[in-house]
Amino acid sequence: MSPAMLSVLVKMMLAQAQESVFEKICLPGLRNEFFMLVKVAQEAAKVGEGYRQLHAAMSQAPVKENIPYSWASLACVKAHHYGALAHYFVATLLIDHQLKPGADEDHQEKCLSQLYGHMPEGLTPLATLKNSHQRLQLGKSHLRRAMTHHEESVREVSLCKKLRNIEVLQEVLSVAHQRSRLKYTQHQEDDDLLNLINVPDIVSKTEQEVEIILPQFSKVTATDFFQKLGPLSVFSASKRWTPPRSIHFTAEEGDLGFTLRGNSPVQVHFLDPYCSAALAGTKEGDYIVSIQNVDCKWLTVSEVMKLLKSFGEDDIEMKVVSLLDSITSMHNKCATYSVGMQKTYSMICLAIDDDDDKTDKTKKISKKLSFLSWGTNKNRQKSASTLCLPSVGVAGPQIKKKLPSPFSILSSDSSL
Repeated sequence: MSPAMLSVLVKMMLAQAQESVFEKICLPGLRNEFFMLVKVAQEAAKVGEGYRQLHAAMSQAPVKENIPYSWASLACVKAHHYGALAHYFVATLLIDHQLKPGADEDHQEKCLSQLYGHMPEGLTPLATLKNSHQRLQLGKSHLRRAMTHHEESVREVSLCKKLRNIEVLQEVLSVAHQRSRLKYTQHQEDDDLLNLINVPDIVSKTEQEVEIILPQFSKVTATDFFQKLGPLSVFSASKRWTPPRSIHFTAEEGDLGFTLRGNSPVQVHFLDPYCSAALAGTKEGDYIVSIQNVDCKWLTVSEVMKLLKSFGEDDIEMKVVSLLDSITSMHNKCATYSVGMQKTYSMICLAIDDDDDKTDKTKKISKKLSFLSWGTNKNRQKSASTLCLPSVGVAGPQIKKKLPSPFSILSSDSSL
């Protein structure tokens, strides 16, 4: 994931978290009070600001092609929707509330001044609070801004097919739009288009700033997802195992016929070849994985021995696995493995150096071939032995056959 895409996802989660903070405040219900409306208006402006920044990040070239169009459209819709709510709440506190005698005048003046980065031209906070006509005109100007944002959010939804199919989203936007329009209609006058004020944006503010918190995995107790596989040092992908074998045997006169060794899991050790377990198929070095359907991969020697002794002379079902021979596992991993001759390339070279009587044979060894030419048809005709691999030798005066270059092999159709 690119840093730009990761940054967009982080912004999206932070915006959703801030939206949850706003919903938490609104969930108990909003009281039509001056200070409560100031708080909710700034919270809504904070959410709208987060989605506006998210939409701008989604529209950048590095991630624009990888972000679904419906995601970017929804971010734009929410930016306009919460911006409209912020203006609606400010309009409500200006229109519905008048400065009454005995009210906290200084506190209201401070709150109103903090709503804007700068007051509209020709207005002051205290004069606006005391002048009912200025409050009404400023409130209707906020309602006009709110309706503009609502109309833009509805237009964005109509342009996206997936958002048009979300009925709940359209209903929420429609109700909010009608509420702002109704309030504006109640106070509308004929000369509003000439007298309305150009209001600035609402300053965003929140009482609970969301932030990224790194998870503290050490504080949470959890069971390892791969614990049932057994100890990682033993049962890992670097080792090859046989399928579990069921061994049915009995302890003759309390003697199992073998001892145990190692940590978890335990191994069969000192196996009596004529005991019941050996005749049933147990081998020296087998790992015991279960006894009577009891998982033994994490049990110690004493615990496994105690479990075996508890059955007395009854029939015991034990499941064991064997580690495949290292030579067998080498077949798929080592390029110098030979089925017919279990020797490595270095062993053959040492044997050639030690045998002085076989100087003529060493002269017949070809020059060192390219690694890419080992799989040619000429070498495939010989046995799958390490003798086919290049070795260090003295080439005799024979006719040299031109070998294909690595690039010609890669470009030929047969190599594919």
